[in-house]
Amino acid sequence: MTTLARKLRITDYFSLGWGTMVGVGWLVVMDDWLMRGGSLGGILGFAIGGILLLPIGYVYGKLVMAMPDASGEVAYTAEVFPQSVSFFTGWMMLLAYFIVCPWEAVAVGRIAAYIVPALDSIELYRVAGKPVYLPHLAIGLCLTGLLTLLNYRGVRLSATFQNWTTFGTLALFVIFVGIGVTHGSTANFSPLFTHTPFISILLVLQIVPYYMTGYESVTKAAEESNPAFRSEGFLRAIWAATIVGFVFYIIVIAAVGFVAPWQKLIGTPFMTAVAFEHALGSRWIVSIILSAALLSLFKVFNGNFVAASRLLFAMGRRGLVDGRLATVHPTNQTPATAILWVGAATSACMFLGSAILVPVSDVGSLASAIGWCAACAAYLCMKPPARERAIALLGALVSIAMVLMKVLPYVPGNFSRWEWLALVLWLVTGILIGHPRGSEENRQSR
Repeated sequence: MTTLARKLRITDYFSLGWGTMVGVGWLVVMDDWLMRGGSLGGILGFAIGGILLLPIGYVYGKLVMAMPDASGEVAYTAEVFPQSVSFFTGWMMLLAYFIVCPWEAVAVGRIAAYIVPALDSIELYRVAGKPVYLPHLAIGLCLTGLLTLLNYRGVRLSATFQNWTTFGTLALFVIFVGIGVTHGSTANFSPLFTHTPFISILLVLQIVPYYMTGYESVTKAAEESNPAFRSEGFLRAIWAATIVGFVFYIIVIAAVGFVAPWQKLIGTPFMTAVAFEHALGSRWIVSIILSAALLSLFKVFNGNFVAASRLLFAMGRRGLVDGRLATVHPTNQTPATAILWVGAATSACMFLGSAILVPVSDVGSLASAIGWCAACAAYLCMKPPARERAIALLGALVSIAMVLMKVLPYVPGNFSRWEWLALVLWLVTGILIGHPRGSEENRQSR
């Protein structure tokens, strides 16, 4: 039987983990972050959220070292919980990864139109009052097709693309932040909080799971490690991705708050770029920022594409979804059918436009926290040593708190009826097309 190609190294796993985590939120929705928490509230929200994720990352590292299975949370929960729990966990994590793909495919059109305003033309229709333009669709569909082909042809091609875009993003980030912070004032940080300090930080903490999802994607490519790869590298890659991730967010929020009076820029498209342009009085800095954003978009799209296709493939192998999704290409050694499915579904969802994708993306934040909680709970049930048990318990409690922040009605920023509707529709879809009980034969397979 053909197996997945084993070609990934520790650098590839870092690029996958960090690249899947950090997208273009730092450019596209910076005004939302600052309106939620203020400059200091945003910084503290991501700092606290990132630090609280380290125990969860540790648990994932220990689990993937013991079970290098592409199904990730599905495999971990299957060791100690009923198969229906594994299916639910996997289905939620699939949403967390997959929904990012059409979201990024839509975002690339928006960024391109900011560079070339003429692309905001040929309106096809409106969804929830927001226009869907033909050029935006065309650009997004072309990018989706390119990444589908890249992943179909081989994991080494995909990993090389991920490495170049990841380190290219980091290099451009260092350049524009380094230049930008020579112009600014600490007076621009005001107001430090938009509500009370507690509420400001809480509102930012609610979105941390969505913007920090990705470090655990390392586990989805665990079966594709180079034969010489040492399993400890999984944990190092996960922690490095997590730490670099939340430090990146902290720096970019601090930089925007420093270079310009951020309150006056609320509501402007791509606030991060506008803030730096305001500080330097020049358009060239915007070109650097938009270049970094495009590279970042490519890598987060590709990273989530890899994670979603591997998870779908592994669920098919276990009989939790159609077994044909477990097909491996005989020459390329890639999960070919799962890759084509993710590509086709991404293309279809693009036609919904950003108006529909926003609430579904918010559900992705909840889905991630559920998956993290399930992984920590599974590790606890495996009776690890006392120190590791305490870490797993902390990770589970953090995950539960993140879930409760989204669903409890009296917590500011909780789910709206549209987000509840999106969650219900996703669960119903899973029940209709999935096989929550799996099959005995496939349950025993890796």
